[in-house]
Amino acid sequence: MSDGNGSNQPAQQRRDFASGSEQPAQQRRDFASGSEQPAQQRRDFASGSEPLLEVTDLVKHFPIKSGVLIDRQIGAVQAVDGVSFNVAPGETLGLVGESGCGKSTLARTILQLLEPTSGSVRFEGQEIAGMGRRELRPLRRQMQMIFQDPYASLNPRKRVGQIVGGPLKLHGLADGKQLRLQVEELLERVGLAPEHYNRYPHEFSGGQRQRIGIARALALRPRLIIADEPVSALDVSIQAQIINLLEDLQDEFKLTYIFVAHDLGVVRHVADRVAVMYLGRIVELGPADEVYANPVHPYTEALLSAVPIPDPKTNAARTERILEGDVPSPADPPAACRFHTRCPYATEVCSEVDPPLEEHRRRQWAACHHPLNVGGGARTSDPAGLHA
Repeated sequence: MSDGNGSNQPAQQRRDFASGSEQPAQQRRDFASGSEQPAQQRRDFASGSEPLLEVTDLVKHFPIKSGVLIDRQIGAVQAVDGVSFNVAPGETLGLVGESGCGKSTLARTILQLLEPTSGSVRFEGQEIAGMGRRELRPLRRQMQMIFQDPYASLNPRKRVGQIVGGPLKLHGLADGKQLRLQVEELLERVGLAPEHYNRYPHEFSGGQRQRIGIARALALRPRLIIADEPVSALDVSIQAQIINLLEDLQDEFKLTYIFVAHDLGVVRHVADRVAVMYLGRIVELGPADEVYANPVHPYTEALLSAVPIPDPKTNAARTERILEGDVPSPADPPAACRFHTRCPYATEVCSEVDPPLEEHRRRQWAACHHPLNVGGGARTSDPAGLHA
């Protein structure tokens, strides 16, 4: 029997949320308390094999049109505007930022669910930007997505067996009895029961539906999975179970993740590196430990200062960085540095010169004229109260 959260694994085989039963507690970050794994125990992707995914100057603009008889373009929503980064095999890259900053659009453009306006996306060295559907179909087996809404992303008219087995059948990997066996194995692996094969999505809880989405993404044994806010619609306790499940699956299937979220607490727990987006651009990119302890960009500092701390004394003692003003429209972003209209450290140069994304600390990149925590008399900050 499965429990209320959709897991039917024996208790001794399930990961313990507080300590992580499959590894010693001192080697795992504790999601419940907010403590984290020591930096030397985190995976280091500074050197090694070739990147699995390379994104270079990726742009996705949505045209704004006007007119009835003559449909003419009068502007564009700059959802993604010149984004570049690499992802190494086996790495988890956290992609964070406010709602509307372009995270989900970037994820869908990388997978070619949206056609890019310009730029390059290379998967295992092969350029996939601009490929047609037939050319992309073999590559779809290697790149999958877990969607944010676990109900809207599942076809309510299809049974679970059809949903999870659809990719296997489409790519000719299994059929008939063999297909059912593989689907049932996948369901068991994500914490569901084989008898769920014939049920419909509406018969499951939110956490169970997300497990179905994860099983569908795993069906083709991909190398890259983009998780677009996979736990934002779930209760906190269920979030922890899904996150632990994703980490288990990463170790077992040698997966690479791009984990999209606006909850910095969740990203801190799962990510090896963090990319911070603002108005369609990456403003900071670096190892998770360093970004959280020593943010370089003022926007990252402001985001971290909004993360609640369980200790009331530490929470009261830290300095909050409250941003003033509204987020500018991506249809008419500010000139030069897009953050200068809300930045407490902005000067005249910020409104005149667009800062490049450059390395300010070892492996920590930021696009800022007035970087924090870089020495030489630069400003220092402790927005999350990590050193209180």
